[in-house]
Amino acid sequence: MPRRKADAQENVEKKQDTKIQDAKKQDTKMQDAKMQPKEEKQPGIEENFVRLEEIIRKLEAGDITLEESFTCYEAGMKLVKSLGSQIDKVEKKIQILSEGDEDE
Repeated sequence: MPRRKADAQENVEKKQDTKIQDAKKQDTKMQDAKMQPKEEKQPGIEENFVRLEEIIRKLEAGDITLEESFTCYEAGMKLVKSLGSQIDKVEKKIQILSEGDEDE
């Protein structure tokens, strides 16, 4: 009888260890997700250009209300600002890579 009780206790401990390990893995995954750069969630340059072109077409068509025009204009200006910073980042990376090539 004592052996069965010990086996049962061992099984409980194994299940608890497994749950702890699973919780640690999940915690690690969550921490990794938090550490991912936020740039990945941001649309790429090409996507932003497409969105900006759509806004420009809407504004040029002239068949939207004044309020919609202001909303489109505001969204377009945000995209222009975002594109400016994205392009600056790419230019800096290219500059760094170019400097590396000159050293070789």
